[in-house]
Amino acid sequence: MRISEIDPNHITFITLFSGCAHHPSQGSSLGPSIHGYARKIGLDVANVKVGTALIDMYSKIGEIGSARLVFDHMEMRNKVSWNTMINGYMRSGQFGDAVKLFDEMPERDAVSWTVLIDGFVKKGKFEEALGWFQEMQLAGADPDFVTIGSVLSAVANIGTLGIGLWMHRFVSKREFRDNVRVHNSLIDMYCRCGCVEFARQLFDTMLERSLVSWNSIIVGLACNAYAEEALRYFHLMQESGFEPDGVSFTGALTACSHAGLVEEGLKLFAEMARAHKIKPRIEHYGCVVDLYSRAGRLRDAMLVVETMPMKANEVVFGSLLAACRASGEIDLAETVMDYIRETDQDGHFNYVLLSNIYAATGSWGGAGQGR
Repeated sequence: MRISEIDPNHITFITLFSGCAHHPSQGSSLGPSIHGYARKIGLDVANVKVGTALIDMYSKIGEIGSARLVFDHMEMRNKVSWNTMINGYMRSGQFGDAVKLFDEMPERDAVSWTVLIDGFVKKGKFEEALGWFQEMQLAGADPDFVTIGSVLSAVANIGTLGIGLWMHRFVSKREFRDNVRVHNSLIDMYCRCGCVEFARQLFDTMLERSLVSWNSIIVGLACNAYAEEALRYFHLMQESGFEPDGVSFTGALTACSHAGLVEEGLKLFAEMARAHKIKPRIEHYGCVVDLYSRAGRLRDAMLVVETMPMKANEVVFGSLLAACRASGEIDLAETVMDYIRETDQDGHFNYVLLSNIYAATGSWGGAGQGR
């Protein structure tokens, strides 16, 4: 474009800054250079949309100080500018600055409140998120379906079913009560709170479902040990015209593991790549390791660990070592620990498991040494 002597405009820079924001590794060096060019021709802080795109870019490449400088020097700001700056602070974990800026806002909307609530949820501060939702209610602000999704995620992580039931009643009185994304969040919340029957009733009465809806009920049932039901919904999903994805197979494989259905699980794992062209990720290999481990086929589980195309993580090793403990397989547990050392894994948690295995079998010398 430059070689062709076509002058860039504000849309050009908004697009470029958006590209830098989505690719931080390149954007961290390229973004400031493009900003310099935009400033040179007077198209940075003078245009509210360009300024907002700059704030978003600097926030996402980890330059929150630069984002605030742009915000402070903007000739005009709108709600999107304020919300983007607050979101940048939340993303960087500077909650005090985010709240201070939120309090200074001349006018707030549902997005402003949601930025705070969702930011706390993403940083694992679930009680703070619920507290700000309460503040939102006291302020008389109406939440949208995005707000509700964030709040339900906080409820699910804390496991407070009472608040979850209140949220369900709250949603049922709103215009988005039939929103698919809200229903998906409710299903996930009920499953993670252990209230599977409510999740199933809600799913069965949905007028419209998405792949996420099916995945939510499949994974929720599997994680709550309703293995046969999870597999039934997995097959029903495909009969309804939905193509399973990686999450669907994680749920189905988890169900097979919990139900001891080794052959069916291995068949699903093979079909995932062959029939559905889904490349197995570490969580799928972890499910196969768990499948073998729960069935007492520990050598097969170890073979999966040794031949999988990526390094096993702490969860995978933990599953195998827990099975070694249950069966008293000290030799194999030591082999696993040798493998962890050879592959430069950080296995502090797994050393604790190994010590417990020694203790459980009366090998107190090994327990004291962690081998």
